[in-house]
Amino acid sequence: MIVALAGGVGGAKLARGLAAIAGADLSVIVNTGDDFDHFDLRICPDLDTVTYTLAGKANPVMGWGLEGESWNFMAQMKALGGEDWFQLGDRDLAIHVLRSQLLRQGESLTRVTRKIATRLGVKAAVLPMSDAPVRTRVQTASGLLDFQDYFVRLKCDVPITGLRFDGAAQADPTQPVVHALDKAQIAIFCPSNPFVSIDPILAIAGIHSRLKAMRIARVAVSPIIGGKAVKGPAAKMMAELGYQVSSLTVAQKYRGLIDGMVIDMADADLAGDIRALGMAVKTTRTLMLSPEDSAALAAETVAFAREIGGR
Repeated sequence: MIVALAGGVGGAKLARGLAAIAGADLSVIVNTGDDFDHFDLRICPDLDTVTYTLAGKANPVMGWGLEGESWNFMAQMKALGGEDWFQLGDRDLAIHVLRSQLLRQGESLTRVTRKIATRLGVKAAVLPMSDAPVRTRVQTASGLLDFQDYFVRLKCDVPITGLRFDGAAQADPTQPVVHALDKAQIAIFCPSNPFVSIDPILAIAGIHSRLKAMRIARVAVSPIIGGKAVKGPAAKMMAELGYQVSSLTVAQKYRGLIDGMVIDMADADLAGDIRALGMAVKTTRTLMLSPEDSAALAAETVAFAREIGGR
């Protein structure tokens, strides 16, 4: 059993490679701090990105949304003077409508996610980090912003001073998440944004404590290559929060929770500093431009974890 922590495009891509190895023996614990309500629908961006990618249906150019999508709904919404800053494709919209309907009927987010993933042919377990609401909020000099306002509406064009995960202190991991963590033989932190994709998961005490106590190999793959983020605002956030933009910063952030770090060849000079933190280091090509790249990186990451072994 492999358990992975993921959010965003990079996390989804590595999860795709891990699924090629483990199939139904993979559980992906997914960030839900980005979730929000829009047009009275419950939108779960990271859950959908991971699910679509595992189903082989994600848009290969954008990384999010569905391949071959149409946009008639959004075009009509704009023509009617409605909000159009958050794009919902026509087929993607069906997921949000169904999810919202089932949630209103009293089903849990975990159960709804399982239904959707199963109907899309996904064999791995896609697990919301909690069924309780957790809300990522971005602190700026002008006040607090909901994450999607910052990320999509403002396109990250606002300096940040901090992050909050409202509700995380009260949220518990679901039983499927607890089961996956307890049964895992390898734990992998995917190359997701450490601040807004992984940190919300770790902010749930029941998940953090289990990861910390694990006696199995725990490995992280850095989302930073050569001082830059492959996609998204991770590098910008690091710099604005006063961190050096590097894989070393990611390793320092996960210290105590991981035993090994996978970094790109472009960052080979950081290997010694990361090892000084008490971690093993694997240097390889981490850029995933194709399913083949995802499979290769996943295979190397799993082999590295098995080499490290349990504590």
